Amino acid sequence: MAAVASELLTGWCLFALALLAILIFCWVYVRKYQSRRESEVISTITAIFALAIALISSALLPVDIFLVSYMKNQNGTFKDWADANVSRQIEDTVLYGYYTLYSIILFCVFLWIPFVYFYYEEKEEDGSTCLQVKTALRYTLGFLTICVVLLLIGAFVPLDIPNKKNSTEWEKVKLLFEEFGSSHGLTALSFSISSLTVIGMLAAITYTAYGMSALPLNLIKGTTSAAYERLENTEDIEEVEHHILRIKSKCRDGRPLSSRDRRAVQQLEERLRTLRRRDRHLEFIEKSWWAKFCEALRPLKIVGGVFFIIVALLFTVSLFLSNLDKALHSAGFDSGFIILGTNLTNPLNMLLPVLQTVFPLDYILITTIVMYFIFTSMAGIRNMGIWFFWIRLYKIRRGKTRPQALLFLCMILLLIVLHTSYMIYSLAPQYVMYGSQKYLVQSNQTVDGQLRNVTLVSKDCDADAPEDQCIVTRTYLFLHKFWFFSAVYYFGNWAFITIFLIGLIVSCCKGKKSVIEGEVDEDSDMSDDELSVYYR
Repeated sequence: MAAVASELLTGWCLFALALLAILIFCWVYVRKYQSRRESEVISTITAIFALAIALISSALLPVDIFLVSYMKNQNGTFKDWADANVSRQIEDTVLYGYYTLYSIILFCVFLWIPFVYFYYEEKEEDGSTCLQVKTALRYTLGFLTICVVLLLIGAFVPLDIPNKKNSTEWEKVKLLFEEFGSSHGLTALSFSISSLTVIGMLAAITYTAYGMSALPLNLIKGTTSAAYERLENTEDIEEVEHHILRIKSKCRDGRPLSSRDRRAVQQLEERLRTLRRRDRHLEFIEKSWWAKFCEALRPLKIVGGVFFIIVALLFTVSLFLSNLDKALHSAGFDSGFIILGTNLTNPLNMLLPVLQTVFPLDYILITTIVMYFIFTSMAGIRNMGIWFFWIRLYKIRRGKTRPQALLFLCMILLLIVLHTSYMIYSLAPQYVMYGSQKYLVQSNQTVDGQLRNVTLVSKDCDADAPEDQCIVTRTYLFLHKFWFFSAVYYFGNWAFITIFLIGLIVSCCKGKKSVIEGEVDEDSDMSDDELSVYYR
């Protein structure tokens, strides 16, 4: 048992290392984008904490899969120590981990992040702190009410899967759910997290699908030359100055300018200030050693862009094959398009179980997938900004993101990461359900119609496996406790594929980005003394 405990401890130690790496990444990431002049300690800590909790919940997925797989040998037999009590204890440990992390996520989404956001939204120079807290609490109460409603609905919503004539597999699913626990608290938590995952799916369709095409193609195309942009900007400055002088020349005889001309001069002067700020930024970049170093890395960026677009296409093809499998072999909408096993295999579903046999290779791949979704989501958010329908709320810019925008950013990323667990299931359903587990089946050999030999052969765990031979991960049961959410995810995957293809076409048609893309706009007032800090 000591050896068993030591080997099981390996999985949790790697989880602890992933936890440390996540905290470092979140700190660096948030500090990179937060405003240098408007940074707030509480909003920064909140953003780091919220993003870290989401990433930690994703890091628990490979641990869950490792633990259920580790209980069995490669020949399909259970290990000597893996009796019913030990197996249940291991599963409960993972389940309690999900309990804790998902409860913290609900706390962040419905209470802490809204409170901090509205607290800074109401902040005034001479305002009362007590008044700010009261106002923030009043607005936060609305989010708290939504959370309570979701928990109540989840506690009492019926879980029965609609009957189908050929629904023997769905009966197995129902038994799995019943085994998962009949606690109303667990059901309520699962329903609330599934509701947030649907919102994360919408954010992934909006930002991640576009970012998966925008990020690699921007790396391949690169940016325009700072010297060339500065030359064009200088011509624009001369043109605007000439236009202003031409308008002002109308009043040389002492007559005042008309209101129309005054408005035109005011707009032109504002544009002139923006162009001069652009000129200072372009001049700084043109002389910067960092810009020259980045230009020297141009071949590596092209290679990285090609690699990322290949990975994006691999994900899209795997997602398409998985969805097509559900369309052809599931019982349809009424069952949530749930399918146990794989009929149409895909590259990732083949690769992950193989890597899982050599831990932690699958851990590394899942971490890579999650970080890939984070970076592509960030690329989508940076290119598009944060919108509420047709109204742009915030821009996300390195070193200039306001505290409220930073909280919005981390809220969106939290929801996207929450949806990532289901995306990984869509990409590799067999792996997420059973890992590398196998079970034994009898193979009968007959000669001249007579039974000559009976052998036991190992087979990958699937829907046909006896209930006591294959252990389903807690992740899978959390994701599919409600069949109607699974149906929504299914259609969301088709929308994700569609938006990715549209984004790929749009990104191919767009030209090179400006070297100071999104950094100097009419609403940008970053002073020149911040340039060396920003571009360091």
